[in-house]
Amino acid sequence: MKERGTLYGVGVGPGDPELLSLKAVRILNQVPVIFAAHSSKNNYSLAKEIISPHVPPSTPVVRLDFPMTRSKEELECAWKRNADSILDRLNRGEDAAFVTLGDPMIYSTFGYIMRTIRSAAPDVSIEIVPGISSYQAAAAASGSILAEAEGSFTVISGAMGARKLKEVIDAADSIVMLKVYKNYREILEALEELELKEDSVLVSRCGLEGERIVQSLRGPNGDRPPYLTTLIVRKGRLTK
Repeated sequence: MKERGTLYGVGVGPGDPELLSLKAVRILNQVPVIFAAHSSKNNYSLAKEIISPHVPPSTPVVRLDFPMTRSKEELECAWKRNADSILDRLNRGEDAAFVTLGDPMIYSTFGYIMRTIRSAAPDVSIEIVPGISSYQAAAAASGSILAEAEGSFTVISGAMGARKLKEVIDAADSIVMLKVYKNYREILEALEELELKEDSVLVSRCGLEGERIVQSLRGPNGDRPPYLTTLIVRKGRLTK
């Protein structure tokens, strides 16, 4: 029986194709198949777009549909269906890559796929190739120092609103909030209440066409930002 292939979870960074690591490019050029997550609501994959300059034209990039839902049952069905598709290739002895925005271990679909595959095949070989996260790129683009000396920073999600921000604001010198677009107005209200609007930086579509950096959120700023938006709250106004 042919030995099972290796799955590579490859972080492709926040958007700029030049931010892929040399290792990521090497693996994408050597695997016979690449998997990319898509929303079931559309046909576009930013991860697929990012890797396109680095992938041989002959290498198939297979779409894996994931529903945009909070239904645990629907999500688990999608994870299993897509994990089975990947395992089918691995069981043929083929290596495969799963590409994901940012880093595979930070708010990534890959984590769910990895657990599902390991549950079905505990001995499967999986290697993780780290990628530059959106908040690293946003900090660089905006000149925002996230931490220095004895300082600390915390990364949180805004998917459920401003609650997490209020919980951690006293525990770190800087806060990075991802997934801010949906509850942006509520998050703005919390920043106003905490008197931190002026110390906040909003970075949208970092490294992509239409990149926008707002260095201070004073004033209305009530329009919902794009999906790919990162908020950096610098309590000490740490900038280069």
